[in-house]
Amino acid sequence: MAKLQITLVRSLIGRNEQQRATVATLGLRKIRQSVVHNDSPAIRGMVNSVSHLVKVEEVQA
Repeated sequence: MAKLQITLVRSLIGRNEQQRATVATLGLRKIRQSVVHNDSPAIRGMVNSVSHLVKVEEVQA
């Protein structure tokens, strides 16, 4: 199963509450913090909604 490494690269200052909640749900708090999630449609949808704030890389399981 593929995994996604998601890194927060932009600040949340000035972003709306929905984007802040999405980033928090992904488990990101600080800039340059990374988390690894299983690749699923739910995670892909969250990443697409905040794609301008995060960097996504596919890592080997």
